[in-house]
Amino acid sequence: MMTLAAAPEQDTRRKLPPGWRWVRLGEVCDVNPRRPPNFERPDGAPTTFVPMSAVDARSGTVARPEVRPFAEVKKGYTCFGTEDVLFAKITPCMQNGKHAIARGLIDGVGFGTTEFHVLRPGPQVIPEWIHYYVRQPAVLTDATTYFIGSAGQQRLPDSYLGAMEIPFPPLEEQKRIAAILNEQMAAVERARAAAEAQLEAAKALPSTYLRAVFNSPEAQRWPRRTLGEFILSFRNGFGRRPVGTEGGPIVLRLADVSKGIIDLNHPRRVSMSREEIETYRLRKGDLLFLRVNGSRDLVGRCVLVNIERDDVVYNDHLIRVQVREGLDPTYVRVICDFPGIRDQVTGQASTSAGQLTIDQGVLASIQIPVPSLREQQSIVAHLSVQMATTEQTRKSLEEQLVAINALPSILLRRAFNGEL
Repeated sequence: MMTLAAAPEQDTRRKLPPGWRWVRLGEVCDVNPRRPPNFERPDGAPTTFVPMSAVDARSGTVARPEVRPFAEVKKGYTCFGTEDVLFAKITPCMQNGKHAIARGLIDGVGFGTTEFHVLRPGPQVIPEWIHYYVRQPAVLTDATTYFIGSAGQQRLPDSYLGAMEIPFPPLEEQKRIAAILNEQMAAVERARAAAEAQLEAAKALPSTYLRAVFNSPEAQRWPRRTLGEFILSFRNGFGRRPVGTEGGPIVLRLADVSKGIIDLNHPRRVSMSREEIETYRLRKGDLLFLRVNGSRDLVGRCVLVNIERDDVVYNDHLIRVQVREGLDPTYVRVICDFPGIRDQVTGQASTSAGQLTIDQGVLASIQIPVPSLREQQSIVAHLSVQMATTEQTRKSLEEQLVAINALPSILLRRAFNGEL
């Protein structure tokens, strides 16, 4: 280990609290220390092994260590000891936070992937101080500019870590701040877990509401009809790949409808003849079905056209359906999200080259409950209120989760600025 000394003064450094100073990481810890000399144990001895997958990036802990016979890990792997800091050196694991303090090792020694740098704290620094510092998003982002190697296999050299400058308070101050950070991070994790559970519950509500309607005793008495009995016309979308033009109509793609609504925020216009525009023009009340997609959750989804424009067409990844009187298009849009209907659609989807595809015949064969038109409209009105409330709740929880996820970075920045 190098002798502890302050790093040279730099004008770009921020001012530190009294008693703190800047040091290089290599001055207060050993970077990739050698394996203990003459370290041996029986080949069959259980040994802690840490693959990259064992490290939880969110919590920064070895969450899923493995136990292997010593003979399997004694050669070709990285050796480390209890309280060493494991730092993932390869992209994207480094940026994703695959860093942890090695604890709970059998006999105090463990082995792991060669994609770890090992930082062994010296007597004047605690592992938490190093671990929390190197996990800061700003530190990790800066480190990416020092990657070496080819694309997809880039790694951070140990020389960078050894030269990295860190703010360095006295040992007791490190312990005090680390104790506060431990409590704060635990509180953040509890808040995050609670928000995620609430968000998952909110996402499940639409299906719950649909089941309450369509699995009800009343619904069991409604006649079952095929969607094909009510279809006036089918048409797959515009298949030719036209050259874009500023003056042509907007052509809807999967990206424009995959959220269940028509999104015109990023329109792509195409050159089409008047006859083509008239053939593929969308009218209010039309239904669009996602004809092809790699996701089982998206293929066959239904979108209601609720815009009144004469310059919007659709491409061949979509199927346009127009229904006759007696079936409310909005009711079709709602019931197509019901799990029982979704199962009918996805169960008939064909697979090719990783893509799921439905056709007009699949849509025509769907069996749906068909109450009176008045009941359809009542169901739509009732569910619309519930869905709107759920959507507001979901958005609020997502915003809350974004704020919670930003807290660790804020707390770490405050800690290393001496503000705790």
